[in-house]
Amino acid sequence: MKIKNFYKFAFIILVVMGISFVAAAHSSTSNDAAATIQDDNALITVDKMVHDFGTFAATDGTKSATFVITNNTGAPILITSARASCGCTVPDWTKTPIEPGKTGTVTAKYDPNNQSGPFEKTITIYTNSTPDRITVRIMGVVQ
Repeated sequence: MKIKNFYKFAFIILVVMGISFVAAAHSSTSNDAAATIQDDNALITVDKMVHDFGTFAATDGTKSATFVITNNTGAPILITSARASCGCTVPDWTKTPIEPGKTGTVTAKYDPNNQSGPFEKTITIYTNSTPDRITVRIMGVVQ
């Protein structure tokens, strides 16, 4: 009888964890609209925090997503670097100073390299302003 109760308890825990995971995943992917970094002292804005490529074939090749960074300060800012969470994603960024009120970009190129299934990668953007780092995401499903 104790084993049967243990299995019921374990099943309930797994169901609750599964529902929590799905709810968290849904809420984290719903931030596709233009976004300001959630910091009262933020002087930089990003047009989107997440880019979803949707579903595509591995044979489609490399996919690119561009994130637009706006300088809301009174002085030029610099994107000092950008780093991806994986070697399959290569970031490129505006190397010249971004003047006040102007924009720069960070482009992330994702190479599926004949992989398949869902993916989510992060790109951390480093600046000489506030905030000094911004993390954006790319995601999709490779068929």
